[in-house]
Amino acid sequence: MLLIDDLLFAPFHGLLWVARKVDEALGQEQEREEEELKTRLRELYLRLESGQLEEHEFEAQEAALLDRLDTILARQEEALAKEDEAPGQAEDFVEELAGQEGEGT
Repeated sequence: MLLIDDLLFAPFHGLLWVARKVDEALGQEQEREEEELKTRLRELYLRLESGQLEEHEFEAQEAALLDRLDTILARQEEALAKEDEAPGQAEDFVEELAGQEGEGT
């Protein structure tokens, strides 16, 4: 009986695995982008201090970089809040289905 359950729910487990991998890749991409933005901000400050950049140019570029950085950080906070609200929700769903399947037979 357990073998049949495993076979029936294998696609769900596969989808969960794929979803986790996509989530991990997205998180890594956001971290890389965040680090890139911080590096660009440091370079921008250095250019301002060395006189290579005018104040108004600096402010415009800084605002754009900070807006992108704020967006990334907001997404990360939102993702963390969702994880805290419903940890393991997908696994619980699969286990619930397996339990119902076991009761029905």
